[in-house]
Amino acid sequence: MPAPTSSPALSELIAVLKVAQNRSFRKAAAELGLSTSALSHAVSKLEKSLGVRLFHRTTRSVAPTEAGEQFLSKIAPAVAAIGAAVDDIDSQRTTPSGTIRLNMSAAAAHILLGPILLPYLARYPNVVFDVVTEGKLVDIVAQGFDAGVRAAASVPRDMIAIDCTPPLRWVAVASVAYLTQYNVPSGPEDLKSHACISTRLPGGGLYSWEFNRGEDTVSIIPNGPLLFDNYTLMIAAACAGVGIAWVNCESVASELADGRLVEILVDWSLKEPPLQLYYPSSRQLPAAMRALICLIREVYPKTWLSAGSADVS
Repeated sequence: MPAPTSSPALSELIAVLKVAQNRSFRKAAAELGLSTSALSHAVSKLEKSLGVRLFHRTTRSVAPTEAGEQFLSKIAPAVAAIGAAVDDIDSQRTTPSGTIRLNMSAAAAHILLGPILLPYLARYPNVVFDVVTEGKLVDIVAQGFDAGVRAAASVPRDMIAIDCTPPLRWVAVASVAYLTQYNVPSGPEDLKSHACISTRLPGGGLYSWEFNRGEDTVSIIPNGPLLFDNYTLMIAAACAGVGIAWVNCESVASELADGRLVEILVDWSLKEPPLQLYYPSSRQLPAAMRALICLIREVYPKTWLSAGSADVS
């Protein structure tokens, strides 16, 4: 058998399969939305390229030749697999499904879990969140993430960014047991004599606590028995009465509501802009990402784009 003069097009392979399934050029052409003559021409072109006749044709019937039967049996699974792959892609484009890989700090994950991530999963059960928490800023594109969540000042300028939390307020908190045992601090300077639960930055340094009241700003390097690089452990330690923690108010809303933690130095809380979800492009976003952006806008309707523009309709 001579070698094919060119690789068959997928449309030609689909054409011969439809003719074989229907045993009719007319019926196959109707399914494919082609004229009978156009379909016959496509099949003849493929036969010429392969150098072998694929069908016996009469005025009343069409049937595969022996070579045609062998050829059809081998291409049918491949064409079906391609069709399934196309269907999967189309499904991801129109129906939220698959995996969303997110990179963010542990503090951001703690804040977003309740109001955004869990309600999203309840609404779209075919989506999986793969959340990697780390303090250092990474190249989300190079590392294969769909999006990141960071403070606005840390978001790369070439990214599209949308606020995904309310404005943040940082507060000092402690348990009632701790505050009963020790004097309640009246100002940031009093913290130097208290057990503070410190945070280790990705570069190795300690996170300084920045207090603000009107025009007064005080920066404290905390000192105490525990030093964490994990936000959840820091909150747990504060609830256990180990000492005072400096946290985002949103992340300890339930602990403050049920009394496990109490806010202190209320007049000295620090206000900061919202965290931002950022991603490289709004073009051809998967349905799962579009749905995430829509949910963020639903929960926090005053969010806005800080770079580029995104049409997720």
